[in-house]
Amino acid sequence: MESNRQRKVAQIIQEDFAELFRKQSAESKQSFLVSVSDVKISPDLGVAKIYLSIFPQEFRTSIMKEIETNKAQYRNFLGQKMAKQVRVIPQLSFYLDTALDDVEKLEKELRGEGDNPVL
Repeated sequence: MESNRQRKVAQIIQEDFAELFRKQSAESKQSFLVSVSDVKISPDLGVAKIYLSIFPQEFRTSIMKEIETNKAQYRNFLGQKMAKQVRVIPQLSFYLDTALDDVEKLEKELRGEGDNPVL
């Protein structure tokens, strides 16, 4: 069960990173979209798990690799944004959120367009 403090900090992190990734994708030469679908934070506010949706799919591995290499810079960015609100800036873990892909695959299977051996 999440406390109010966890929810508030997670919401702040989600908003800050959504804005950061929006700016980065706007400045990029390639056209892609990175959205922050969810943020989970530990009870001690020491670890933040950030779930990202990246479109189109062909950019996913390269963008996730770039995010992992720049994790320290992202934590520094978060520290500047949240310095007055928390004592410890959480460690960041980024994960690829594939929930929308799973839904799309399921819908395709239900329409009979997939490779379902039963139909």
